[in-house]
Amino acid sequence: MAMNRPAVLTVTLPGATELRLEAEAEVRRRGWPVADAPAAADLLAVCGIPAPEDAEWLDRIERSMPEPAVRIVVGGRGQVAHVLDMARRELTDKAVASRPEHTDDRSEAPVGEPGDNQRGEQESHGDEHGHGAHHDSSRPAAPDGQGHDDHNIGHNHGGHATHSDHEEHGHHQPADHAAHMGPMEHQGHGGPMDHTGHDMHGMGEVAGLPMAERADDRDELRLDQLHVPFGPELNDWPAGLVLHLTLQGDVVQGVEVEHLSVASGHRLPFWDEPWLRAAHGEEVTRGDVVRRRCAAHLDSAGRLLAVVGWDDVAARCRWLRDELLSGASREGIDGDLRRMVHRVGRSRVLRWSITGLGQLLADRARAAGVTGPALAADGDVYDRLLMWLNEVERGLGELDDTQLSAPDDRTGPRGRLDGPQPPSQALLDVLPELLTGAEFACARIIVASLDPDLDELALATVPGAAHA
Repeated sequence: MAMNRPAVLTVTLPGATELRLEAEAEVRRRGWPVADAPAAADLLAVCGIPAPEDAEWLDRIERSMPEPAVRIVVGGRGQVAHVLDMARRELTDKAVASRPEHTDDRSEAPVGEPGDNQRGEQESHGDEHGHGAHHDSSRPAAPDGQGHDDHNIGHNHGGHATHSDHEEHGHHQPADHAAHMGPMEHQGHGGPMDHTGHDMHGMGEVAGLPMAERADDRDELRLDQLHVPFGPELNDWPAGLVLHLTLQGDVVQGVEVEHLSVASGHRLPFWDEPWLRAAHGEEVTRGDVVRRRCAAHLDSAGRLLAVVGWDDVAARCRWLRDELLSGASREGIDGDLRRMVHRVGRSRVLRWSITGLGQLLADRARAAGVTGPALAADGDVYDRLLMWLNEVERGLGELDDTQLSAPDDRTGPRGRLDGPQPPSQALLDVLPELLTGAEFACARIIVASLDPDLDELALATVPGAAHA
């Protein structure tokens, strides 16, 4: 039955990085496919507790899923497996209940047919189906090394090399990713994304969709101009980020950066936790710091590679990430990690596909307050990817170092934590400049190459921080 392996669409809210990692590991362990869009999903897994203003856009995602569909909320650590089991049982019950009571021999088929990868071809019932049950959950499941062998992460691979061994297929254009950008429906819905009457700029609507208006493009032609929001429901997308793009043809002409509310609380940003604990006087070893930095870079690299279309290498990055977080020794992952890094580095197709995108030279990055790998890379998307992987390789030798971390070390995975602003704020600030003038299909790749962590926006001043 198809419901035994439901396709999962995961949406992560700010502050729920650890829950996302647990959910990804558990879904991978079960071998369930990962949906690239609501139309291909059976199960919507929301990582984090939604705020009241999040209800409407989450409801819209669920209404876009074909019946039967279930929505769950992963609200805490340690119960993801239990909640997924409950969701699968509910999906099966819904599938059985929706079967006609009388079928002839020609129409009888197992419940849930057609298969998982054909979900998008079934009839969608739109707003008519009810919302799935909500369950709470919690704690990182045991990491697992299985990759996404049967289900792509959500990108058309006709425009990119999906494997570094396939370079004989010729040039691969990133433009084919446009079909998978996944814009949200542009309607007012309250909260930080309610721009009705603002982004529309007086445009009319047809069937609830904004009509294009005209403006001069970069070639002095009068082309349609469309205002489209992206996020926060996309796969491999910074949690809570919303971009309002002004598109003219296939070119981004303007960008407004917004995000869901990032609640300040007692939990530290997951990726910055070792440095922040050390800043508050706790004893943290150098091995703990290096391990978290390497895991963060592998997570970012995996998300970028998934967006580009390298699903199998992205899955390998995530397995290595989970191994590091679970305490694997250098000897346990050294060979796998170096083979993965070598595979990425020797692919001419991958280099050709993303070289030149999102150029951020060091002088411009420094002026914008960018620190960390994005500053050190001094280049484009490809340079930032290699910087992440090279830092992981360099960190292997210190994974098991039990010496205490330097008390003045305040440099997290995305940059200095003791500056006048969180490092991810600077990454958000440079996004409009990097995206304006880029082709629409490349915008998501550029965002993934910076991978800002919105959890950092709630940071209070770090002890020893410099002040503007």
